[in-house]
Amino acid sequence: MSLLRSLRLCLVARTGSCPAGPLPLQSPQPWHTFHAGHGLSSASSKELLVKLRRKTGYSFVNCKKALEACGGDLQQAESWLHEKAQKEGWSKAAKLHGRKTKEGLIGLLQEGNSTVLVEVNCETDFVARNLKFQQLVQQVALGTMLHCQSLKDQVSTYSKGFLNSSELSELPFGPERKGSLKDQLALAIGKLGENMTLKRAAWVKVPNGFYVGSYVHGTMHSPSLHNLVLGKYGALVICEISEWKANLEELGRRLGQHVVGMAPLSVGSLDDEPGGETETKMLSQPYLLDPSITLGQYVQPQGVSVVDFVRFECGEEGEAAEAE
Repeated sequence: MSLLRSLRLCLVARTGSCPAGPLPLQSPQPWHTFHAGHGLSSASSKELLVKLRRKTGYSFVNCKKALEACGGDLQQAESWLHEKAQKEGWSKAAKLHGRKTKEGLIGLLQEGNSTVLVEVNCETDFVARNLKFQQLVQQVALGTMLHCQSLKDQVSTYSKGFLNSSELSELPFGPERKGSLKDQLALAIGKLGENMTLKRAAWVKVPNGFYVGSYVHGTMHSPSLHNLVLGKYGALVICEISEWKANLEELGRRLGQHVVGMAPLSVGSLDDEPGGETETKMLSQPYLLDPSITLGQYVQPQGVSVVDFVRFECGEEGEAAEAE
């Protein structure tokens, strides 16, 4: 019997049936339309399949299985997919746990008087450039932003805080606050097949009279990520201002560049003399863009006072990463 004829006989003899329960997402299944018992025509089943595929991003095979398992109910099928992917993500995360995550991205997000800086790590730069990984960084930044905005504002001064890996993992996910960021981490690990970690986050809130300058180095742009800025280094510089000036954004960017490039450990004061032990103090360091003057000498005529800063370097270890 020829191969072609045997395949035709198999297709004629095969009769599908609705799965009794969720099947593994990666199990290959033959293509067929939904059963007539579900009350769905071939055209309507394909339309539902396309909708579910566009909404969730899962493969056509997995979307078909979900719709069959849920009797063609789109909302239930979406939940079925997420639940199954979540279980597989946790399983894969457990297998990959312990593998080093030296690559990744820094994410910067600013909304009103709140600014957040986050770091999410993965194993390779290849995955760091994947949109799904970048969307995970976005979710972490949004979760941190919601946390920051939920805190009480300070009237007379700025407020700053840090979140470590375990604290980040427990933050609620999304505006409806369903699930947590650790669930989104497991989903991303399941989809991309690399170990990943939610390393840390910093947040800053300022009242009137303060300004947060920011800079991200090695910037990656993605139109779908809206206001999120991604890169390998990030800095926030908190300044006290007497009045709003048109050049504040550019000034804040230059101060952020200095923090990224010179890696100060403290702000210091305008009275500090350059050199010696003050080399790690920001205001007495040679200004990155004009080493003939100190940063303090550059800032003083601008009418602002630098009061604090945050610096993240992707993948850094030791005291710098633990200082927060």
